[in-house]
Amino acid sequence: MTSFRLEKKNLLDINNIEVIYDHVILVLKGISLQVAEGDIVALLGANGAGKTTTLKAVSNLLQSERGDVTKGFIEYRNVRIDKLTPWALVKKGVIQVMEGRHCFPHLTVEENLLTGAYTRSSGRKVIRQDLEKVYSYFPRLKDRKGSQAGYTSGGEQQMTAIGRALMANPSMILLDEPSMGLAPQLVDEIFEIVKSLNQNEGVSFLLAEQNTNVALRYADYGYILENGRIVMDGSAAELSDNSDVKEFYLGLSTAGRKSYRDGKHYRRRKRWLA
Repeated sequence: MTSFRLEKKNLLDINNIEVIYDHVILVLKGISLQVAEGDIVALLGANGAGKTTTLKAVSNLLQSERGDVTKGFIEYRNVRIDKLTPWALVKKGVIQVMEGRHCFPHLTVEENLLTGAYTRSSGRKVIRQDLEKVYSYFPRLKDRKGSQAGYTSGGEQQMTAIGRALMANPSMILLDEPSMGLAPQLVDEIFEIVKSLNQNEGVSFLLAEQNTNVALRYADYGYILENGRIVMDGSAAELSDNSDVKEFYLGLSTAGRKSYRDGKHYRRRKRWLA
């Protein structure tokens, strides 16, 4: 059962939601989780566990893929948001950065960043100040600001996508698989920037990530998903020290590295599954 954290005020509450695709396929099966204000919370698990679906349930992007939240509800700042449009959520400060480093390839890096401020009513001076702030976090983007985004590297495209979200002046960013397809050095650079945004700008993050090791280094709290259910949660330190998490998600055990080929042993050992 998911434990509730009472130390901080919750920014996001997901309450026992179920998600069905095409009116038939049950993907999420009673997910409940919280993101406390000012926290980085990691959604961990293998491909297909339900991480991306959880993020899209929050951002209300499911309908474009014939998905629906059929049970439960989602609250942001104690107000239900599961019936709002994605545009209305952006206005409230909830922004999703999609998996796959989605940019407008024929626009320049700077034009991509400025699209993030499209819904804001701030004047040009404020927008320009915010753009310079983005460049202070992503100096590589300032060097490439006149380049077409489609011709930049994978790491630069990921930075562009996060920077564009930052231009919307968010309170919470839903970040989907930020490490996918990136070299380890770039992964660390991206997560360092996420940590800086969290600490310096007060942006909360709910991030979906297969790379459990790097996610737990930077997150405050984590939830492990399998087959559409949360099977374990706890502080990042607790999950990092858990023997089962070490073995099956970090690839470590008292006997050294394990292989997923030992499937029967894996299923027997996962004692947290009822």
